[in-house]
Amino acid sequence: MMRKGMEMGGEGVEETGSPIMRTAETLLRVLPMALCVLALIIMLKDSQANEYGSLSYSDLGAFRYLVHASSVCAGYSLLSAVVAAVPRPSTMSRAWTFFLLDQLLTYIILAAGAISAEVVYLAYKGDTSITWSQTCGEFGGFCRKATASIAITFVVTLCYVALSLISSYRLFSKYDAPVAYSDKGIEVATVRS
Repeated sequence: MMRKGMEMGGEGVEETGSPIMRTAETLLRVLPMALCVLALIIMLKDSQANEYGSLSYSDLGAFRYLVHASSVCAGYSLLSAVVAAVPRPSTMSRAWTFFLLDQLLTYIILAAGAISAEVVYLAYKGDTSITWSQTCGEFGGFCRKATASIAITFVVTLCYVALSLISSYRLFSKYDAPVAYSDKGIEVATVRS
């Protein structure tokens, strides 16, 4: 049940995107990779020692998660850029794979940025109700590097949101929605507007 450009045998749909669109999508997939690597390097080098002690990104679980999420996103971005750059017919499985992975990575990197932003906020402001003191007064360089890495992470999130919109548009504009079945295996008619 494919709509546009169905080949015989249901193998795939002819790629309707122009080489310019394919190049633009590939570059949009490479951009988060470069940004993730930059955020990763900044966070990995984020440590500071002074008379109050030492503080490193590895001391905080949220920052370790950000490092791991950035690594995964950089790897996925590279792999998906290579796959997107190769001109080949689009299949339903390829479209679903891009859609699901783009969605998944968007939420992973968003969660990493949000959790890390909360930790940096607490480091700047503190929380007197749980006796969490401000640490950025003593570890200002550490906090500035962490803030820069988190800001880059949110730019990566915006890139993944754009990629998610592109992959969802490609999926749902080329293929019909799955057919719904009742518990008894009888096809249920759906109404389209």
